[in-house]
Amino acid sequence: MRSLQTRLLLAATLVLAGFIGATGLALDKAFRVSARASMQERLQSYIYALLAATGEDESGRMTPPRRIPEPRFSKPDSGLYAVIAGADGKPLWRSDSLAGRSVDIVQPQQPGQREFRSFTGTGTDHLYAISFGVAWVDSAGAEELYTFSVAEDTAAFEEQIDSFRTSLWSWLGAMAGVLLLAQGFILRWGLRPLRTVESDLRRIEQGAAEHLDGTYPKELTGLTSSLNSLIEHSKLVQTRYRNSLDDLAHSLKTPLALMQSFCDRKSAESGEEHGLVREQVERMDGIIEHQLQRAAVSGRAALARAVALQPVLERLLRSLDKVYRDKQVDVSLDLDPDATFYGDEADLTEALGNLLDNAYKYCASKVRVCVRRQSSVASGHGLEISIEDDGQGIDPAMIETVLERGKRMDQTVPGHGIGLSMAREIIAVYGGALDIGSGSLGGALLSVRFGD
Repeated sequence: MRSLQTRLLLAATLVLAGFIGATGLALDKAFRVSARASMQERLQSYIYALLAATGEDESGRMTPPRRIPEPRFSKPDSGLYAVIAGADGKPLWRSDSLAGRSVDIVQPQQPGQREFRSFTGTGTDHLYAISFGVAWVDSAGAEELYTFSVAEDTAAFEEQIDSFRTSLWSWLGAMAGVLLLAQGFILRWGLRPLRTVESDLRRIEQGAAEHLDGTYPKELTGLTSSLNSLIEHSKLVQTRYRNSLDDLAHSLKTPLALMQSFCDRKSAESGEEHGLVREQVERMDGIIEHQLQRAAVSGRAALARAVALQPVLERLLRSLDKVYRDKQVDVSLDLDPDATFYGDEADLTEALGNLLDNAYKYCASKVRVCVRRQSSVASGHGLEISIEDDGQGIDPAMIETVLERGKRMDQTVPGHGIGLSMAREIIAVYGGALDIGSGSLGGALLSVRFGD
C-alpha cells in the first residue's frame, strides 16, 4: 500500500469500525438489560393488580379475583397469563387466557419473596415469569400461604429488541458513513501540502522550475529547505567538477600537442624511434580524451531537468551535414515533438553525436532517425531512439567487438574506435541500453532505450 492517504484512511476506518461496533454492542446490551428490567417491573405490577382484585369470604379467607383490570388476562391465548397456587404449588385459580393451555408457571415462594425467570413453555413459546409469595391471615388468625405467578410471552419483547437493533445499527451506520466522509476530506485537506511538494518536484524534473518556491506549512519547511539545498549543492558540485575537468584537459592537451608537433618534425630525421614515440603520444591523447569524457558524464539524477530532443538532434544533424557534405547524406527525421530526455544536455549531445557520426561515416547515402516516447512503469520517462543507415551493416559476430574501446570494424575509415563505446557508457549511466542490429535500409540499426 503505497498511498499515505489510503493508509491513514484505512487505519481510521478500522478504528472507527471497532469503535462503532463496540458502541453498538454496548448499547444493545444496555437496552436489553433495561428492557428485561422493565418487563420484570411490569410483571410485578400485574402481581399487585391481582392482589388488589382478590377478595375474602365471611371467615376472612382469600377468594379468587372475579374481575381483573388487565383485559389480556381474560382473553384466551393472549400471551399474558396468571396463576394463584396454594402452599403445595397446586393451582387454585387460573386466568381465562390459559384456557386450553398447559403451562406450569408457578414457582412456590416464601412470603415476601419473588423470583423472575425465563423458560420455554409448550411448543416453542418462550416466557418470562415472576412468582411472588403471599401470607394470607383469616379472621381466626390462621395463616395461609399462596404463590401469585404471572407470565408473559417474549414475542413482543423480542420484537422490541429487534426494532431497537435495526434503528440502532441504521443510525450508527449512517453516522459511520458521515464520519468516514469527513475523515476523508480532513485527510485530503491535511495532506494537500505533501501533494503540493510532489507537484513542485515534478515541475523541477520537467524543467519548469529550479527550486521549491511554494508556501508550505512549518512541518515541511525543513524538508523543502533541505531539498533546495541539495539541488543547489548538486548544481554547484557538477559545475565545479566540469570546470576542474576542463582545467585538467587544458593542462594535459597543451604538453601532448607540443610533444606530437616535435615528433612530427623529427620523425623524418630519426626514423623509427620518433615514430614509436608519436604513436604512444597519440594513444595517450585518445585515452585522456576518453577518460575525461567518461568522467564528465553527469549521470541520471532524481531531479534532472527535461531536455527536448528536437533542438539537440537538429543541431547535431546540421553539424554533421557540414562535416560530411561530400557524401550528400539524405537524412530522414521522424521525431515526437514532445520527446524529452531527463539528464544533462551535454551527455545527450555526446551520446547521440557519436551514434549519428557512426551512421554518417558508414552509410552509403541515407540515414534515418526515429524518436518515440514509451510508457515506463519504473521512471515514467520512457524514450526510444533508433538510428539506421544504408551501409554494409555490422556482422552480428562483430557487435561486441565494435563496442569495445579502440576497436573498429573498418580500419580504412578514420577514427579512434571509441565512439560507440563512449555512447554505450553514457547511455548505461542513465539506466538505458544500446542495441545493435540490422535495419530496414539494409545497414546497421542502433537502438537506444531509456526508462525500461
